[in-house]
Amino acid sequence: MATNTQARTISANAASDKGILDITSLVLLAVLLAAGFILNMTVGNALAATGIKPQFIIAAYALAIALTQASFAQAAIFGILSAAVIQITTSIPGLNFVTELAGALTMAALVKSNIGGNKVNPFIAGLLTTLVSGALFAVLGTVIMGTALPTALAKVPIVLGTAIFNAVVVQALFFPLRKVLNN
Repeated sequence: MATNTQARTISANAASDKGILDITSLVLLAVLLAAGFILNMTVGNALAATGIKPQFIIAAYALAIALTQASFAQAAIFGILSAAVIQITTSIPGLNFVTELAGALTMAALVKSNIGGNKVNPFIAGLLTTLVSGALFAVLGTVIMGTALPTALAKVPIVLGTAIFNAVVVQALFFPLRKVLNN
């Protein structure tokens, strides 16, 4: 009795039947978030003395969204997962779920518009993503803390400095990571 035996293969490339998330995207995000968290706790805290507190977690999800060409649903999940990681160190627990969701959706919109996509300008995309997240954090944080809204203006230099720093990080890492990932 002859049996037809064919090797069964399983592909790790989920691009053709990608659901909301594939394992490759999640692994990339996890690695970038881990690196971002460590950098926030070390380099970020050291640079905070200068008035600029880099947010490597924002750079991490911005990179993950740009590198995977994430959909809006995927970007939302990336933002929420990133916010969960930030809860360990945030000054206002819970607020990052709003700010990082907005930042991630901003990055996804930039990717879809090709500002952050195939014809990527990672610097501009990283800058705008961090500005959205940082400005929301400054304004909403001011309201939550019960301070007068105009005091949020005092945070503008910190938000701008952080956005520029993150933009440089995203720019510096995007093309080497894309090459490593063969994107």
